[in-house]
Amino acid sequence: MTKVDLAGKSAIVTGGGSGIGRSVAAAFAAAGGNVLICGRDREKLESVCQTNGCCVSYVVADITLERDVDFLFAEAEKRFSGRLDILVNNAGRSTTARTEDLSVQDFEGVIALNVTSAFRCALRAFRIMKAQGGGRIINIGSVSSRVPRGNSVPYATSKFALDGMTRALALDGRSCGIAVSVLHPGNTESEIWSDQEKVREVEGLMPADQVARAALLMASLPADINMLEATMLPLKMPFLGRG
Repeated sequence: MTKVDLAGKSAIVTGGGSGIGRSVAAAFAAAGGNVLICGRDREKLESVCQTNGCCVSYVVADITLERDVDFLFAEAEKRFSGRLDILVNNAGRSTTARTEDLSVQDFEGVIALNVTSAFRCALRAFRIMKAQGGGRIINIGSVSSRVPRGNSVPYATSKFALDGMTRALALDGRSCGIAVSVLHPGNTESEIWSDQEKVREVEGLMPADQVARAALLMASLPADINMLEATMLPLKMPFLGRG
């Protein structure tokens, strides 16, 4: 089996300070890639860089702001000599509440980060990748784009939208060598769980580095192959038949 190798490849990972983003950055760096992560928490970003050495650098950025996205991609172009091979749209958030208790602001806040910011980054990456003759965009979705949980209208809507965006971008990118895919994780260890051990016992909980393995596989495929979508989840998670 061919060794996973990202030597010489450049990548941006949004939301790279914790959870799946942190693990993806580490996996890409271990495979020889040069990674630029972004997020709003400088301490977390610095921790990722210290752990992974010179292969990972960071930019403090709130990608819901146009100017911060401009800054992120300007820094990427400087550090990567104008080239970008991989974008991982990982940054996201969730709001859990009964529908009748939600505000429009609650809804718009989730959409702004999970969908609009992903589009902003994909748009910038698309332009760079088209000019250089190809590249790869990986969106981190969720099994909630297939079977939502209750009390999750903003999050479920955002992940359905991200899935649709992936398919549209994949179609538009096909003729210019841009592969676009989406990875749908189930329950994954992260800060969103208030009682991780209970979730682990009842439904199962994956380590984030296992999700990163799947992202690395997507990223390392030959340029003429795209894994359009993948779903991964703990074996005992009640996804099939969930309702």
